[in-house]
Amino acid sequence: MIKAMFLAGLGGAIGTCLRYLTGRLCNLFVVGGFPLATFVVNVVGSLFIGLLFGFGERHHAFSHAASALLITGFCGGFTTFSSFANDIYMLMQGRHWPMLIFYALLSLVLGVGMVCLGRWLMKG
Repeated sequence: MIKAMFLAGLGGAIGTCLRYLTGRLCNLFVVGGFPLATFVVNVVGSLFIGLLFGFGERHHAFSHAASALLITGFCGGFTTFSSFANDIYMLMQGRHWPMLIFYALLSLVLGVGMVCLGRWLMKG
């Protein structure tokens, strides 16, 4: 259990650093207040988790340690549901209803779509 906890922490640290860098890069392209950084990491993170679970299902060789490192740690550190929820709140506060609906629906549809795509790609 201690080993898995440290692996999850390591994966989380790597995911968090990559999320930070992705945010910095996305901030170069933000137009009109759309929360691009949160959107990108959530969609890409959804693809990652789909690929990881799909790989594990396909090869029947996804250890508890690998799951702790990659899924719990990396994907958990990389994706940002709490930031997503805050972005929704901020859009509500600013009464940006069309952007709020667009962002929430697009995030949900693409997030689930990317999980499906990742799993499909790994089925081979």
